[in-house]
Amino acid sequence: MIADRIVLTLAATAAILVGGWAYLRLGDRALAALPRGAYRRLAPWLFAGPAVAMVLLALAFPAVVTVGWSFVDDDGGFAGVANYAQTLSDEVTRIALRNTVLWVVLLPTLAVLVGLAIAVLAERVRYSALIKAALFLPIAISAVAAGVIWSFMYDYQPPGAAQTATLNAVVTALGGEPVAWIVDTATNNYALIGATLWTQAGFAMVIFDAALRSVPGELLEAARLDGASEWAAFRHVTLPFLVPTVVVVATTMTVTALKAFDIVYVMTNGNYGTDVLSTVMYRALFTAKDNGLAGAVATILMLTVVPIMIVNVRQFRRETGVA
Repeated sequence: MIADRIVLTLAATAAILVGGWAYLRLGDRALAALPRGAYRRLAPWLFAGPAVAMVLLALAFPAVVTVGWSFVDDDGGFAGVANYAQTLSDEVTRIALRNTVLWVVLLPTLAVLVGLAIAVLAERVRYSALIKAALFLPIAISAVAAGVIWSFMYDYQPPGAAQTATLNAVVTALGGEPVAWIVDTATNNYALIGATLWTQAGFAMVIFDAALRSVPGELLEAARLDGASEWAAFRHVTLPFLVPTVVVVATTMTVTALKAFDIVYVMTNGNYGTDVLSTVMYRALFTAKDNGLAGAVATILMLTVVPIMIVNVRQFRRETGVA
């Protein structure tokens, strides 16, 4: 059985390599027969063609099919906007929308603040490389594993019982009452966002750390010689150089917040008022087997991501000078 899989893998690899070589060889010969101007215009597409085809196959086609599903009823007939009306009128979906907005507001804001603070302050202590490496490690942990870890961190035992969770052990040691972090509706959404922040702050830190190295040291030295405090130098010299990076990190974290699913599913499964759009879509598709309703929720989620991606692309074009 294993030998058959190895043979199949080797055969597939060989087929891809031979097919790729034949595609480039024959494509180049076909383009070489064209006039020079046409060749220069079309040659880049020869190399970009496979990537474009993969994007269309893996992203564009499923997106079109999903949007199509959102207008279909259980019998396969045209439902118009009935699926959208049904999902938007549902209390669970409204709670999920509210929670998704909370994620979109808090996760990017906290990721930017925490990542920037760590990147700036870590440079001022000894063994900064070791500290940054330790803070970056959580990003290598899968969201499912992070959810399990933080489930133990947030675990709750009744007052008077031994607290096995780290947070409640600290709270009770300080004289407070244990908190049901992921059950109490006053804290659970914030607890889930905090667990996600733990996995993403290292990414933001690395991006800001790279951006800080592009700030001209001469400007900082000149500001300090003019009597500027460290805060004034950061605010008036460093921060303006970091604005494009802040936009990139914030938009990346916004997309992460919009597609939040793993940690919510592992830690609460959407219970206790912690649903987000992704968990609503998952249950509609895999539990209720309602493709139309799931397609409507997925389309709503996709439409919220598009404006963010447009802003990101425009920011990139301004930075690179591309028209």
